[in-house]
Amino acid sequence: MANSNSKPAHQAQYERKQHREEMKQQVISFVLMILFTLVAFAMVIFEVNSYFIIPTLIILAVVQVAFQLYYFMHMKNKGHDMPALMLYGGAAVAFLTIVTFTSIIWW
Repeated sequence: MANSNSKPAHQAQYERKQHREEMKQQVISFVLMILFTLVAFAMVIFEVNSYFIIPTLIILAVVQVAFQLYYFMHMKNKGHDMPALMLYGGAAVAFLTIVTFTSIIWW
């Protein structure tokens, strides 16, 4: 009698391929995050002009957060719609709060 819990060979092969591809994407994003961190440290160590370094550091930080949410927190996967909505909604509220208070202070 065949084992009823085993998956068909083609499905198991497909899942292995998917896992391999996902691991490849995670490794690439991890390497990019390390590279971004090294670039940020290098700009600070070499005392790059503050008018250039501050926006660049903010952009690098935002990209790293996006990589972490998208790949490491698996926000790209199906079934994560509600957590993604909550995270992105919270980020939008935080952004609007910062813009609001910055506008109030400067104007």
